Amino acid sequence: MRRILVTGGAGYIGSHVVKALGEAGYDVLTYDNLSTGNEWAVLYGKLFVGDLSDKDTIRRAIQDFKPDVVMHFAAFIQVEESVREPLKYYRNNTVNTLNLLEVMIESGVKDLIFSSTAAVYGIPEHIPVNEGTPLNPINPYGISKMMTERILKDLSFAYDDFRYVSLRYFNVAGADAQGRIGQAYRESTHLITRALKTAKGEFEKLQIFGTDYTTPDGTCIRDYIHVDDLADAHLHAVEYLIQGGKSDIFNCGYGHGYSVREVVETAKKVTGINFNVKETGRRQGDPPVLVADNSKIKQKLNWHPQYDDLEYIIKTAWEWEKKLDT
Repeated sequence: MRRILVTGGAGYIGSHVVKALGEAGYDVLTYDNLSTGNEWAVLYGKLFVGDLSDKDTIRRAIQDFKPDVVMHFAAFIQVEESVREPLKYYRNNTVNTLNLLEVMIESGVKDLIFSSTAAVYGIPEHIPVNEGTPLNPINPYGISKMMTERILKDLSFAYDDFRYVSLRYFNVAGADAQGRIGQAYRESTHLITRALKTAKGEFEKLQIFGTDYTTPDGTCIRDYIHVDDLADAHLHAVEYLIQGGKSDIFNCGYGHGYSVREVVETAKKVTGINFNVKETGRRQGDPPVLVADNSKIKQKLNWHPQYDDLEYIIKTAWEWEKKLDT
């Protein structure tokens, strides 16, 4: 049985990947400090509570568990916060990743799957975005992820047997169809989550930032991917590395997008609630359109998404939001 160590496996995306790994028969160890994750979200394997700032603790977890592959999700992810507190993001997302990588190398663990982001592209000139698009992140969050990608590339040159897959996520949404886990981060800035929390009455109104973009309805367009499809992409990445695949980078999206207004209208349809929406000015740094070219991951990893349906994505998220109140 292959062993997978998952940092940040108690968080939103990490927990769905742990679930997928467990269901596929992998032996899983989640390494998480539970600062934003939840113990109840770890459905398979064991949970090791530890922080990536502590190399001795990482070393103990890795040397005891002896993973074949490490999946690295643990990171701070709030763009706005990263602008206000850049050092917090560079310390956690970059320096702590160095700690993990140093312990992996000294322990002889040489396969890594990295949780990256479309934020590394910044405001791309051409849509859809492919993996060869120049990296030009516009905030410390995106820069911290780009820096890690560069470190991984350098490591793969320095060590012939070190291999990695970097998965650049677009807009991840939805929840486990059985309602066991979902987005539980109360400070979420994700459009779908905030729309549903507004429908529940947690927020007085949902703000739409910018209605004068060069898009069909004037609002930003984003590529939304269901979290279970994203988890499945990680399973394909694991098999790729186990079978001897070379280091590579893949976009994770559906290859088309929905506007903010389309998401809002679909959320109202799914919930049956005509919640309050307020249109306001643009946020600095929001690209008008951000859509993935996903042809590479489909071709090289044989990934075939199953849940490319905005209504389904929002429905699973809504069922989870309602469950949070029970």
